[in-house]
Amino acid sequence: MAWMGTHNVTELKEFILLGITDRPELQTPFFVLFLIIYMISLLGNLGLIILTNIDSKLQTPMYFFLRHLAFIDLGYSTAVGPKALVNFIADQNRIPYNWCATQLTLFIFFIISELFILSAMAFDRYVAICNPLLYPVIMSHRVCWLLVSIPYLYSAIISLITTVKIFTSSFCGNNVIIHFYCDSLPLLTLVCSTTRGTELFILMDSVFNLVSSLLIVLVSYVLILIAVLRMNSAEGRRKAFSTCGSHLTAVVILYGTLFFMYVQPSSSHSFDDDKMASVFYTLIIPMLNPLIYSLRNKEVKGALQRIFFFFFFPFCLQGYHLGLGSVPSLGIHCSWRPFFPPFFVVVVIIVVVVG
Repeated sequence: MAWMGTHNVTELKEFILLGITDRPELQTPFFVLFLIIYMISLLGNLGLIILTNIDSKLQTPMYFFLRHLAFIDLGYSTAVGPKALVNFIADQNRIPYNWCATQLTLFIFFIISELFILSAMAFDRYVAICNPLLYPVIMSHRVCWLLVSIPYLYSAIISLITTVKIFTSSFCGNNVIIHFYCDSLPLLTLVCSTTRGTELFILMDSVFNLVSSLLIVLVSYVLILIAVLRMNSAEGRRKAFSTCGSHLTAVVILYGTLFFMYVQPSSSHSFDDDKMASVFYTLIIPMLNPLIYSLRNKEVKGALQRIFFFFFFPFCLQGYHLGLGSVPSLGIHCSWRPFFPPFFVVVVIIVVVVG
């Protein structure tokens, strides 16, 4: 390592991630647990992306945003998950300097994008319930792309600025990160130069992202609640609330976790609490979101069934009885002539995990 100046500043080439736990007896059980969580997250989100792309009944703005939410969940769980798994089986979990910077950039990009995609989904539900007749006009394909492009662009700019601010600072000799991935606050503790400006930027940006995105969600749901209460039909109110249930569940889980992590007294703030909260929103939430949106959504479950029968019964004819098998609820009648393409195994796993 090359020493710079007289301030014990070191040109670091790698970092060591401390991990989730340092207890040897927990390494193997945690590895198995988090591997299962990550695989469910991977299959669930990949399944939603594929499903909302190929099923004709899911080509609506609601599922357009859901597809991007699944892409984001897949992105930041993959940015963090594999390296966290390595930590359970490696003696020392080293991460190269450039890889650490890349991981931090990707994580910030995806987590900020998730906040504003959830806000866009809240706005979509507001338009669908409060302005149903104008819904196709307001939520046009161009508007939908605009509502995801702006968060992506903003998230990319903020993530790059944050990463550049941290990694252009002078690091001391200590290269041990008290976390299981490269996060901004643990990295700042290794910086020798003043970090006040960077900390202020991260704080202001975090507050802005949380408050502004949550404000959009709250305003949307207040207007939705007012519109629903004005409905005369109890069935209409039930249907309106049912279309929002999955989104509300996802919002409460994510924002609850983030507020627990960031909005707490500094005296009680610890990296152990940060690690537990980070495990939840980097690994658990990406696993839960596909389950929330599939188990509570008849259209997604119906699409999963259609895909299942398409691959399992490739010779089925819609509405035409060929012999032995039938699925009246789907309008499908077919003979038992199973077909096993290579993709079939993946589809079955997705159906079991997600549906």
